[in-house]
Amino acid sequence: MRAAALDLDAVLGDTRLLWADWLEDAARRMRVELGDVPDDRTAAAALLDERLGNWRVLLERFAEDRAPLYLRPNPEANALLRQLQAAGTRLGVFTDAPIELARVALGQLGAARRVETVGTLDEVRRELGPEAVVVRSRKDLFELGSRPSRA
Repeated sequence: MRAAALDLDAVLGDTRLLWADWLEDAARRMRVELGDVPDDRTAAAALLDERLGNWRVLLERFAEDRAPLYLRPNPEANALLRQLQAAGTRLGVFTDAPIELARVALGQLGAARRVETVGTLDEVRRELGPEAVVVRSRKDLFELGSRPSRA
């Protein structure tokens, strides 16, 4: 059985602008300085844990309300995900975005039902196995979809 680990932001839909706008909104609403939050969102989580205890809930609500403004499903990519899944390919999505944002994004992009696991690349590889193909661009996804299936 094949497995593929897809980069959420590069392959399915870029969540970085939504994240940046949430940071700006959270800083304003909570009256806390967030200008020094690292670009790496995994590293940013530790800082946010210190400054905003309930930031994950706030992020999820913000993302649910605004995801349609930032993220649009791609019919061709979704068709390839369906095709890959039907051929027995296990699909995972990796990102440095917080899981709450990633899950909302996958739902908005129409990919949530196709994806077996979501997390960092290491987490997704652990779940899917070391043979998982890493897909880092939409072009890579189309190339993977055009390869003959191996059972």
